[in-house]
Amino acid sequence: MDKDTLFSSFGKWIAPIFTKTFTDRIAETRQDAYVKKLTTTAYLKLFLHAQLHQREGLRSIADDLLSQAFQHELGFESISSSQLCRKNNGVDPELLRHVFEQLAKKIVSKYTALGDRHAIKIIDSTTVSLCLQTYKWAQFRKTKAGIKLHLRLAFVGEDDVLPEFATITPAKKNDRTQMDSLIDEEGVTYVFDRGYVDYKAFDSYSERGIHFVTRLKNNAVIEPIESFEIPTGSLVTMDERVRIGSSQKRAKHEFRMIETSDSEGNQLILVTNHFDRTSDEISAMYRSRWVIETFFKWMKQHLRIKRFYGTSDRAVHNQIWIGLIAFCLLVLVKQDTKTPHSLLQLSRWLNVLLWKPSEHWLNRIHRPPSRKSTGRKRSESS
Repeated sequence: MDKDTLFSSFGKWIAPIFTKTFTDRIAETRQDAYVKKLTTTAYLKLFLHAQLHQREGLRSIADDLLSQAFQHELGFESISSSQLCRKNNGVDPELLRHVFEQLAKKIVSKYTALGDRHAIKIIDSTTVSLCLQTYKWAQFRKTKAGIKLHLRLAFVGEDDVLPEFATITPAKKNDRTQMDSLIDEEGVTYVFDRGYVDYKAFDSYSERGIHFVTRLKNNAVIEPIESFEIPTGSLVTMDERVRIGSSQKRAKHEFRMIETSDSEGNQLILVTNHFDRTSDEISAMYRSRWVIETFFKWMKQHLRIKRFYGTSDRAVHNQIWIGLIAFCLLVLVKQDTKTPHSLLQLSRWLNVLLWKPSEHWLNRIHRPPSRKSTGRKRSESS
């Protein structure tokens, strides 16, 4: 990381964003044409600051300019909530999406040493409920509105995942509609739940050398072809080569079906096009997807993506991309400093030391956890 100790902690945190690539992209898209004050760079700093502090609304964000240090960072002394609203509705979400994807790519590229974990991608989605009267463009039921965040997550540690690619749709969009954009890489095993079951897609993956592991729906039609031997002491109770689908809607390729159980003893019926892995390895791949539940919980608790600063689709999308950018920035700090401290702890220290020289924040991060805090962390995770 940069050794300039005069750099504020906030400046250190956001530094990976403001590269030549970012400024060139703004120039190419003419995002700041005729803008004199609230540039896209200033906008992004303001809203990342708001993410960090969980600000309630645009007036709270405008009040942050009472800080002289923040004024110095932005280059102006005040901003109105109406100016923030217009900018939030005007920024192209694709610009922020690109920033997120570049940060995620930078992080994931450093984890090739994870072996099998590196070769697993988890596909899933989460729905954010919205008020129908306020967000009519996002209606998906008679009395409800909402958006759906579709994610492809990569492992960046034994039990940690990072969203490396995402799409945002109205909540009424079926998960299967996003499979083509989320699943596209050979040599990777994609793990997803039965909401993504699509026999035509499964045939396509088999022909393209893309592997997957998923659950079958309860009403799936299955034709056994061949049984495989089950290792002694395995959690697997059945391992077969099968055809799936009815005569009217049947997959062309043969697949492998495995019956096993999850960590709570519930039965799982898995289907995969992996024939070169043991049944226990395939079972472990599917069980690994449960780390996404921990990620979704963290995301909804600590990123501001459930209440929005604007009501337009652009404002909502921009806030989600900024939330994901904020998450990536914290992961980058944890990655670069190799600290055992949690992302939440890094965020707390950043809040306190925001306008102090960055060495204050980095020194605190490098301090090893006390025995007492380590014990508490283990207790909380158990």
